[in-house]
Amino acid sequence: MKNLDCLNVLIVGVGGQGTLLASKFLGAAAALSGKDVKVSEVHGMSQRGGSVITCVKIGEKIASPIIDEGEADMILAFEQLEAIRWLPYLKKGGTIITNIQKINPMPVVSGAAKYPENIIDVLKKSDIELVTLDALGLAAECGSTKAVNVVLLGVLASRLSEVPASIWEESLKSVVPAKMYDINEKAFQKGVHSYEC
Repeated sequence: MKNLDCLNVLIVGVGGQGTLLASKFLGAAAALSGKDVKVSEVHGMSQRGGSVITCVKIGEKIASPIIDEGEADMILAFEQLEAIRWLPYLKKGGTIITNIQKINPMPVVSGAAKYPENIIDVLKKSDIELVTLDALGLAAECGSTKAVNVVLLGVLASRLSEVPASIWEESLKSVVPAKMYDINEKAFQKGVHSYEC
């Protein structure tokens, strides 16, 4: 179990997957829990298909939102290639929570490169805690494939036991439109209960 006294989370995915919403959701929960939180601007190419990264730093007093190599306690990856791309940023023994989905980057789409094989196997051999799940499938069960980000946040939430369910609920309401709340709440619960510690 992680705690919020000093927690660095890297959220990585591709444009259009909702990485920024995920970082706002986590940041809101941390703030409502009485912690200082800094969320970075989006780095990378935010257009659909480009790599996107956001940093969420939580603690008693946070000076900078930037997470450097070897500083992330957790990486939340919305697809496999992004999980391995940002592995150097994870602390030794840190946790990667990754969706098993594969999204081809532009060099693969154009035929200039091949999508790497056996990414999950490589991650399993690293000195990390690895959590994998079909977040896309779980999101679809809830009524929207766009809720992958919230499913993954549910898995992360299951590792932050000091944050009560009421705070996660209030935080989710603050970042998703009211008409989408029910679907996202279902997606969040799917994530929480998929990998309860």
